Amino acid sequence: EPYRRQRQMCIRDSKSGIDKNVCQKQCNTTQNLFDAALICKIGEKNMIIVCKNTASQEKINELIAELEEQNLKVHCSNGTLSTILGIVGDTSKLDITALQANEIAEKVQRVSEPYKLVNRKFHTDDTVIDINGTKIGGGHFAVMAGPCSIETEEQIIECAKAVKAAGANFLRGGAFKPRTSPYAFRGLKAKGLELLLMAKKETGLPIVTELMSLEHLDLFNDVDIIQIGARNMQNFEMLAELGHCNKPILLKRGLANTIEEWLMSAEYIMSGGNDNVILCERGIRTFETATRNTFDISAAPLIHKLTHLPIIMDPSHATGMSSLIKPLAKSAVVAGADGLMIEVHPNPEKALCDGAQSVTPAAFADIMSDVKKLCEFENKTL
Repeated sequence: EPYRRQRQMCIRDSKSGIDKNVCQKQCNTTQNLFDAALICKIGEKNMIIVCKNTASQEKINELIAELEEQNLKVHCSNGTLSTILGIVGDTSKLDITALQANEIAEKVQRVSEPYKLVNRKFHTDDTVIDINGTKIGGGHFAVMAGPCSIETEEQIIECAKAVKAAGANFLRGGAFKPRTSPYAFRGLKAKGLELLLMAKKETGLPIVTELMSLEHLDLFNDVDIIQIGARNMQNFEMLAELGHCNKPILLKRGLANTIEEWLMSAEYIMSGGNDNVILCERGIRTFETATRNTFDISAAPLIHKLTHLPIIMDPSHATGMSSLIKPLAKSAVVAGADGLMIEVHPNPEKALCDGAQSVTPAAFADIMSDVKKLCEFENKTL
């Protein structure tokens, strides 16, 4: 685009009486750069091959070997109806006509999106994350509930028992807290993780908690899902390292990030070999000030169109207002979300962190009553 604008300026200047030889030289140089940029862009385009459902594994392996001999990476996705080969690298040298003529090829097409492994074109079936028998995605609905911050042993265990009784299948709780002010309560850190693990042992609920620094990763060995918060969504060193982790990663959308940027962050994790990624919409910053953030309800159906990864919705952080959590939770179910994350506190007025967006256990039970009905209506398994 910069090259295009520069060329337009050159053409304008030549028409304005400026030295035409100089303008022509600049224009030619800019055109060459523009052409080079287009070539690079085309070369970066990747490709998928949808194999016929009659294709044998032997023939598929032969085709993969041929492609890898050309310094291309091949990601094989075995779906329920067909096998899809995702080709990553410079595919401009490939003869698409020859590939289409291959006896096992049903369809061959280029992929222009910058994200590959998270792309639904590469993996048509929904990814289902299985945490010790509790599933997320592919029609399985998950509810993650608990306090914003772990404060005491009594608080986290009381909350864990309450949310489990109401129907939640995951316990959330913050031990390491990112706060805008350095003077605000920033969590109990390692002690908080110990208390969270006590609540897990007491109730049997899998736990979800936020990792803020890779130096704490060893403390998360018994955590079931590692949450990456909005502020770390583009911490690429962290994302790359978590690609080598064998735990599911809950990736929250950044405060002001686009869908594509969010999916590219998920790509960082998956490119390292970790396919267990869960996306979480937690509201984005807009010009509206009536709520803490703006809840992007359109993210749920759009994510399902673009990627095979599951998405959960967090109405607590999205609005910062407990009174809005119930209607937004209901709308998320109908919009196609694969789960909810809701902040619950035994006494929100005395919470050390984000009390205004936390609901009481009784209010959470009321929310879950409606969520269960909607899940049944939408053919989701809770």
